[in-house]
Amino acid sequence: MTDDEDLILAQALGAVGATGGGSGGRRGAAFAARRLKKNVHEVELSLGLSPSEAAARAADVLLRLGTPVRTAGAEPPAGARAVRALVGGGFGNMNPVLVTVTLTGAGPEATAVRVRGAAKEGLIKQRAGEKTARQVAELLSRPGC
Repeated sequence: MTDDEDLILAQALGAVGATGGGSGGRRGAAFAARRLKKNVHEVELSLGLSPSEAAARAADVLLRLGTPVRTAGAEPPAGARAVRALVGGGFGNMNPVLVTVTLTGAGPEATAVRVRGAAKEGLIKQRAGEKTARQVAELLSRPGC
């Protein structure tokens, strides 16, 4: 599911660049974003929920934090479900972070969850992908969330 992360992040950073510099800002930010390294972090956890309940919780958490992302070409592994969103991270939540939550049934009332956060990193390392993945994992593991 990581094949289009760079493209999604470059487009998101281009949108941020457009807010201050019009179409030139969009193209410049997207151009630069394609050349930046990614900060990627994955957190694995287990939820005592059925896969459908866990997917609903993940969708709810990501919807509260950011904007859902639908991708056409990337499919999760067989037997798994995936939910994606762009979430603000880093200083002032200005750095777009692509969060992918992959859910796999581990029984009737158990679901294995992998939270992946990916963000572009500039000269100042903010570890936005890592921090956002940990934040989403914490919210998912809270009871009643």
